[in-house]
Amino acid sequence: MSIVPVPHTAIIIVAAGSGTRLEARAPKAFVGIDNRTILRHALDGVFAAQPLQVIVVAPAGHEGDAQTELLAAAGDRADLGRVVTGGATRQESVAAGLAALWGDVTTVLVHDAARALTPPSVIDAVAAAVTAQAAALPVLPVVDTLKRVDGGVVTGTVDRSELAAAQTPQGFPRDALEAAYARAAEEGAEYTDDAALFAAAGHTVRLVPGSERSFKITTPDDLERARALLATAPPSTGARRDRGASALPRVGIGTDVHAFGGEGDLWLAGLEWPGEQPLSGHSDGDAVAHAIVDALLGAAGLGDIGTHFGTAHPEFAGAHADVFLSATRRLLAEAGFSIGNVSVQFQGNRPRFSARRVEAERALSAALGGAPVSVTATTTDALGFPGRGEGIAVTAVALVVPVDGPHR
Repeated sequence: MSIVPVPHTAIIIVAAGSGTRLEARAPKAFVGIDNRTILRHALDGVFAAQPLQVIVVAPAGHEGDAQTELLAAAGDRADLGRVVTGGATRQESVAAGLAALWGDVTTVLVHDAARALTPPSVIDAVAAAVTAQAAALPVLPVVDTLKRVDGGVVTGTVDRSELAAAQTPQGFPRDALEAAYARAAEEGAEYTDDAALFAAAGHTVRLVPGSERSFKITTPDDLERARALLATAPPSTGARRDRGASALPRVGIGTDVHAFGGEGDLWLAGLEWPGEQPLSGHSDGDAVAHAIVDALLGAAGLGDIGTHFGTAHPEFAGAHADVFLSATRRLLAEAGFSIGNVSVQFQGNRPRFSARRVEAERALSAALGGAPVSVTATTTDALGFPGRGEGIAVTAVALVVPVDGPHR
């Protein structure tokens, strides 16, 4: 057995939630996703990251269950783990975790067990971003159009460029976080997350990129989403991918069809086409982008666009190609794949595409992190619904390549 150096970073995993909205008969952390619980999946990600002191805050009466999960996930890092009993509120639970920190710990991460599929790379990035003066918060951009309302009436639109969706783990310098917790306890103040508590004490919180996989399992639909991801994705245990057949490039095919009939201007191939009739759809109806997403996800064995971005995910309503494609690129990277190239063709009588081909290919490539993208267009000699001008049909082919290294 190898000797693990005493780490200077700890992670407090808050697993004391009741799971009421999950409609479960057990505390949320002990609900099964597949053959493993939410807590076990969270711990698997933590122990695949760089070595940390790991403190699990369990609901009263379930400390033994938490200890079993901790030991099963820890392997030869079992000495780094400990279970403590949570309190009546989240802040009380985190405070219990803070009280269990080793003396050598200088950086503390606070993580929700309910964000069970958080990639180890996000955990490592948050830990690395913490400084003596500033915390680190993983976030995703807000893609919904947000409205300000009053009494059931819309009063304005919120500028979403000023907003971000917060995730966990959130990282902090230990001394400043403990002082902020003491201040909150003295004032009797409750905060929605630890970053808000830390900021209220006058400290700086810096942002780092989050992950689409770090969504919080709160409702039965969230649980089904997690199950679908685990059923289609390669294991993310941190083990290196076997070389050989699994290292060969993989090909995926995606198709999408949208009818004309949406509102506003047409969005297609990542571009806005002013004056052209739009396509209808859950988002902007960009059938080219959607076919690319399906081809990439299919090549990597990660399900389809409905799994990750369908109507069960209202945050993607109205989103454009750059949002879908950049999110898909992150999903592939976390599963251990890079994008080789994409070729896509759409069938339709309009828009006239040749003049904007290069512009479209550049926009789509940029959203995919620079991967080569080629786009072609053709008519169908007035045959079928594209030929009658009723909509657009798209076929995409994508090549992805397994990367050597830990699944992130």
